[in-house]
Amino acid sequence: MNESKRQQKFSKLIQKDLSEIFHKDKHGIFGSALVTIAAVKMTPDLSVARVYLSMFLDDKEKMLDKITDHKSEIRRDLGNKIAKQVRIVPDLEFYIDEIEERAARIDKIISELNIPPAEEDED
Repeated sequence: MNESKRQQKFSKLIQKDLSEIFHKDKHGIFGSALVTIAAVKMTPDLSVARVYLSMFLDDKEKMLDKITDHKSEIRRDLGNKIAKQVRIVPDLEFYIDEIEERAARIDKIISELNIPPAEEDED
Protein backbone atom coordinates (compact mmCIF):
# COMPACT_ATOMS: atom_id res chain seq x y z
CA MET A 1 0.00 0.00 0.00
CA ASN A 2 1.29 3.45 -0.87
CA GLU A 3 2.07 5.98 1.79
CA SER A 4 0.05 9.18 1.95
CA LYS A 5 1.71 12.56 1.41
CA ARG A 6 1.50 13.13 5.16
CA GLN A 7 3.28 9.84 5.90
CA GLN A 8 5.96 10.62 3.30
CA LYS A 9 6.57 14.09 4.72
CA PHE A 10 6.77 12.74 8.26
CA SER A 11 9.09 9.92 7.12
CA LYS A 12 11.50 12.41 5.57
CA LEU A 13 11.49 14.54 8.72
CA ILE A 14 12.20 11.52 10.93
CA GLN A 15 14.92 10.25 8.57
CA LYS A 16 16.69 13.63 8.47
CA ASP A 17 16.61 14.14 12.23
CA LEU A 18 17.56 10.54 13.08
CA SER A 19 20.48 10.82 10.65
CA GLU A 20 21.72 13.84 12.58
CA ILE A 21 21.28 12.02 15.89
CA PHE A 22 23.16 8.98 14.59
CA HIS A 23 25.90 11.18 13.13
CA LYS A 24 26.50 12.93 16.47
CA ASP A 25 26.22 9.65 18.48
CA LYS A 26 26.17 11.37 21.89
CA HIS A 27 25.51 8.08 23.67
CA GLY A 28 28.50 6.27 22.13
CA ILE A 29 26.31 3.54 20.70
CA PHE A 30 28.10 2.94 17.41
CA GLY A 31 31.78 3.15 18.28
CA SER A 32 33.66 3.09 14.99
CA ALA A 33 30.80 1.48 13.02
CA LEU A 34 29.15 3.39 10.18
CA VAL A 35 25.37 3.23 10.53
CA THR A 36 23.06 5.18 8.23
CA ILE A 37 19.31 5.55 7.94
CA ALA A 38 18.37 3.91 4.63
CA ALA A 39 14.62 4.55 4.88
CA VAL A 40 11.81 5.36 7.28
CA LYS A 41 8.27 4.06 6.83
CA MET A 42 5.43 5.47 8.92
CA THR A 43 2.25 3.70 9.96
CA PRO A 44 -0.94 5.44 8.74
CA ASP A 45 -1.62 6.93 12.19
CA LEU A 46 2.02 8.19 12.42
CA SER A 47 2.49 6.47 15.78
CA VAL A 48 5.23 4.05 14.67
CA ALA A 49 8.31 4.74 12.56
CA ARG A 50 9.94 1.69 11.00
CA VAL A 51 13.56 2.68 10.57
CA TYR A 52 15.70 0.70 8.11
CA LEU A 53 19.42 0.85 8.88
CA SER A 54 22.34 0.31 6.55
CA MET A 55 25.49 -0.85 8.34
CA PHE A 56 29.02 -1.43 7.15
CA LEU A 57 30.22 -4.08 9.57
CA ASP A 58 30.21 -7.84 10.03
CA ASP A 59 27.94 -8.35 13.05
CA LYS A 60 24.84 -6.38 12.07
CA GLU A 61 22.53 -8.24 14.45
CA LYS A 62 24.68 -7.30 17.45
CA MET A 63 24.65 -3.63 16.40
CA LEU A 64 20.87 -3.77 15.86
CA ASP A 65 20.45 -5.15 19.39
CA LYS A 66 22.66 -2.37 20.76
CA ILE A 67 20.61 0.29 18.96
CA THR A 68 17.36 -1.29 20.15
CA ASP A 69 18.68 -1.25 23.74
CA HIS A 70 19.25 2.53 23.40
CA LYS A 71 15.91 3.14 21.67
CA SER A 72 14.52 5.26 24.52
CA GLU A 73 17.50 7.66 24.43
CA ILE A 74 17.30 7.91 20.63
CA ARG A 75 13.54 8.57 20.81
CA ARG A 76 14.07 11.24 23.48
CA ASP A 77 16.69 12.97 21.30
CA LEU A 78 14.30 12.77 18.34
CA GLY A 79 11.51 14.25 20.47
CA ASN A 80 13.74 17.17 21.40
CA LYS A 81 14.39 17.85 17.70
CA ILE A 82 10.82 17.56 16.38
CA ALA A 83 8.79 18.69 19.42
CA LYS A 84 7.59 21.92 17.76
CA GLN A 85 6.64 20.18 14.50
CA VAL A 86 4.58 17.21 15.71
CA ARG A 87 2.08 16.35 18.43
CA ILE A 88 3.46 12.93 19.29
CA VAL A 89 6.89 11.39 18.89
CA PRO A 90 6.48 8.05 17.13
CA ASP A 91 7.65 4.79 18.62
CA LEU A 92 10.77 3.56 16.81
CA GLU A 93 11.23 0.09 15.35
CA PHE A 94 14.66 -0.66 13.90
CA TYR A 95 15.35 -3.11 11.07
CA ILE A 96 18.40 -4.02 9.03
CA ASP A 97 18.09 -2.81 5.44
CA GLU A 98 19.04 -5.74 3.23
CA ILE A 99 18.76 -4.10 -0.18
CA GLU A 100 22.53 -3.93 -0.67
CA GLU A 101 22.95 -7.62 0.16
CA ARG A 102 20.14 -8.56 -2.23
CA ALA A 103 21.64 -6.43 -5.00
CA ALA A 104 25.07 -8.03 -4.48
CA ARG A 105 23.51 -11.51 -4.58
CA ILE A 106 21.65 -10.70 -7.81
CA ASP A 107 24.83 -9.25 -9.37
CA LYS A 108 26.68 -12.44 -8.45
CA ILE A 109 23.98 -14.64 -9.98
CA ILE A 110 23.93 -12.58 -13.17
CA SER A 111 27.72 -12.63 -13.50
CA GLU A 112 27.74 -16.42 -13.15
CA LEU A 113 25.21 -16.92 -15.96
CA ASN A 114 26.56 -18.46 -19.12
CA ILE A 115 24.72 -16.55 -21.82
CA PRO A 116 25.86 -17.23 -25.39
CA PRO A 117 26.33 -14.21 -27.64
CA ALA A 118 23.42 -13.31 -29.87
CA GLU A 119 23.62 -14.52 -33.44
CA GLU A 120 23.67 -11.83 -36.09
CA ASP A 121 21.36 -12.11 -39.09
CA GLU A 122 23.17 -12.10 -42.43
CA ASP A 123 20.80 -10.09 -44.66
